[in-house]
Amino acid sequence: MRHPEFSVTVWRQFLPQKHQEKMANSTIESLFYQKPAKNATQTPDVDRSYKAYLVGIIIAICGNFLISISLNIQKYTHVRQSQTGSKPYYTCFLWWCGIGLMGVGELGNFAAYGFAPASLIAPLGCVSVIASAVISVVFLKETLRASDVLGGALAVTGTYLLVTFAPHTSQHVTAHLVQRYSVSWQFLTYLTIEIIVFCVLLYLYKRRNLKHIVVVLMLVALLASLTVISVKAVSGMITESVKGSLQLTYPIFYVMAVVMVASCGFQIKFLNQAMKMFDATEVVPINFVFFTASAIVAGIVFYQEFYGLALLNIFMFLFGCLLSFLGVFLIARNRPKVKTEQPFIDMGQVPGRRCTDKVQPEAKHITYGSLAAKILHLDKKGEQQEETST
Repeated sequence: MRHPEFSVTVWRQFLPQKHQEKMANSTIESLFYQKPAKNATQTPDVDRSYKAYLVGIIIAICGNFLISISLNIQKYTHVRQSQTGSKPYYTCFLWWCGIGLMGVGELGNFAAYGFAPASLIAPLGCVSVIASAVISVVFLKETLRASDVLGGALAVTGTYLLVTFAPHTSQHVTAHLVQRYSVSWQFLTYLTIEIIVFCVLLYLYKRRNLKHIVVVLMLVALLASLTVISVKAVSGMITESVKGSLQLTYPIFYVMAVVMVASCGFQIKFLNQAMKMFDATEVVPINFVFFTASAIVAGIVFYQEFYGLALLNIFMFLFGCLLSFLGVFLIARNRPKVKTEQPFIDMGQVPGRRCTDKVQPEAKHITYGSLAAKILHLDKKGEQQEETST
């Protein structure tokens, strides 16, 4: 029996030159050629689909930039109010402007899911971290570190790779498509595993009192995957309704809306608990990594966004995610805290709390027991005067 490779090689010699070149390049094409994704938009006008893809990217970048501006405005308001101590921060008009910008930015991210893949919109959140670091240095006069420059360069490079090698095919997210994806065996298996892991982590966190940052942020990430799926479904169906194909009459739209609101609420709850227990320099990079990973997995499993994507594109996309993760970690690591210069007045021990701070100086310190020594010195001096008078 002849070897298969040998027979193919001999058979190629009898083909015309153009067919030989075509077969020789078939392996390379499998690495670089992107097949049309399942349920992709099959319109004759390819430019229209590509423009929608670019619109989603631009909206996501602008939304994250507005979020970074809003965070710095709120931070500036807190610093100014702590220094003056005149009125609460929520009475300041500037603080409400920051809240409004954050709402507009989040609305932009919500709309971007209707135009571009979820596996691309979620990693673009690193734009908010980069812009926030730049704005804080320029306007809040924070220190520019070497790690900030290196982290920003890595994050920008990773963002470029994400935009370049992400799936460029767009889907018409309709109610029928969401219903079909909701009962697929891939999603049901993924949902079962996610529920089991979430219950185990919640048991460790609530019952076993395991207050670890990975446990808390894993709970946030598992909820975030449902948030990404539901947000893209709701945003996509609203986009189709605006285009003329009404999708708001289907029950799946309202089911996804409820899932979106519930998962967002619990996600914010656990994230606030993490911010109370741990420092922001730890929460921000870890939460970004977990959220992005969960969003990518949700896009792959539910919306099948990597279907037909070339192997090189997948590798470069994941490499871009890795560079963005490293960049965010370097920017958020050990960030200097802004001094509020707020005076501290010790009003005694808080009831129900154990005081761990050392109020009294050490025994070897020069001021140790100075008040008691002075009192004893006065007492001894008084006793000596009494003895001399007698």
